[in-house]
Amino acid sequence: MSIAENSILLRFLLGIWQILAGAWGESAVGRVFARIGRAICRWVQGSALCQFVWREGTLPKSWRESVSCSLFTLILNLPCTLVRWIYRVGKGVWDGSLVFRALSAMGGASFFLMGLFLLVMLIAPHQIWNNAYGLLGAVGVTALFVVGSASRPKHHLESAIFGPYMLFYLMCIGCALVASLSTRLSMRFFSFHVISFLIVVLVVSSVKRYEQLRLMVALAVAGITVAALYGCYQGYVGVEIVASQQDMTVNYGMPGRVYSFFDNPNNFAELLAMLIPLDLAILLSAKTVRGRFWSFVALFPCVAAIGLTYGRASWIGLALAICVFIALENWRLVPVMLVAGLCLIPFLPETIYNRILTIGNLKDSSTRYRLAIYDASVDLMRDYWYKGVGLGTDVMKQAFHAYPAMYDGSFPIHLHNNYLQMWGETGIWGFLSYLAMLAYTLKTGVKQYYQTMDKRVRHMLAAALGAFCGILVIGLAEYTWFYPRNMFIYWFLVGVIMACVKLSRMPRREEN
Repeated sequence: MSIAENSILLRFLLGIWQILAGAWGESAVGRVFARIGRAICRWVQGSALCQFVWREGTLPKSWRESVSCSLFTLILNLPCTLVRWIYRVGKGVWDGSLVFRALSAMGGASFFLMGLFLLVMLIAPHQIWNNAYGLLGAVGVTALFVVGSASRPKHHLESAIFGPYMLFYLMCIGCALVASLSTRLSMRFFSFHVISFLIVVLVVSSVKRYEQLRLMVALAVAGITVAALYGCYQGYVGVEIVASQQDMTVNYGMPGRVYSFFDNPNNFAELLAMLIPLDLAILLSAKTVRGRFWSFVALFPCVAAIGLTYGRASWIGLALAICVFIALENWRLVPVMLVAGLCLIPFLPETIYNRILTIGNLKDSSTRYRLAIYDASVDLMRDYWYKGVGLGTDVMKQAFHAYPAMYDGSFPIHLHNNYLQMWGETGIWGFLSYLAMLAYTLKTGVKQYYQTMDKRVRHMLAAALGAFCGILVIGLAEYTWFYPRNMFIYWFLVGVIMACVKLSRMPRREEN
């Protein structure tokens, strides 16, 4: 504690930031940007397009009172209803059971167990990780939550907050499984969707106070920090260069890309891009010097590690995530950060600077390979644009063998794009429901951000929205769900956004 309280570096950096922020606000350039920003805000707020996008749609407005929502919630909570009935029948016996009381207590702390599950998932080496562990973890935490709901009548699995589009999306996932070219091959990927749904529902349902959400997020950040430390160690000792991951002609002199506990440096970089902003939220909302100190310290290995991954898409995604985060917190500081970012470019390591210069370079082998995949997908999408080939990359790979190979004689495994992949797997209706679900999540989160008064929730919501925007942009160049652990953290972000929405609405519900 004394180290944190007397940290000269932390106090110095915070002081520098306050001076720069104050100087910017008082400078002529800062005042010009402020006027421009206010003019843009007035124009946007008065535009018909903005009002149309910002309004609450007819379907979401009537969702909570609809029969579909009630039925969905009823079916989802059947296990909780059954457990409560069993508990009422033998209340005396259950209350006297030490095992039941222990399980019930663990169910009441499911937010902690979910955070612990994410921590273990993020520090498990690729060689020993099995996606079945993800299923066991998600189902296990869900089962404890259900047991804990027996003596807690207000505890239930919440679904209404996700809006109608989540239900449509889940229905399309189920239809894609049934209509798959190979249901057997799609079953494994269907289980990944089940895990993701359980994660997002449990994050929202288990959180009743901000402190619980913060602990859950802090455990996930702790996991990625441990992974980042190992990634920095790999960067120090060096890792083998993999020719399929980097074009050494265009990226001459670049060392091997670190991957930490994960199979691929891009997977590692995407996880960092999703979780670094959440660490910033913890830093800003920390009440103690010790909390601010450790949150601040955790940033260093994470930022260094994402640099050592040389993941260009993730660099762009993280930059956008930070910009969105700052724009929500204080949009006047966005120009400051952009100028500061440009000023830092000359101080970047040469290999990272050269890697940045290759963004968009058509001579780069990875860029050419992506373009070849997009060309190869035209025929497949023409045949399966309506119903899709079915869930998962295994079915996609099998379907591609019915079409001509790429220039190197190989066949694509996936489409290197989240949105095309969803379209190819689930068809046009699955694709549209996926986009609607994403739009609803972002819109609900942003609207609620401006309505909540709790600064801590605002910080977390801004960070989660920024991280989600970042991974959505990364999804334009990568299929971010190819590695299931990335898919689970992706949906964890959705859960954090909707948990913040839930927390910000709770005081108003209590008043009513």
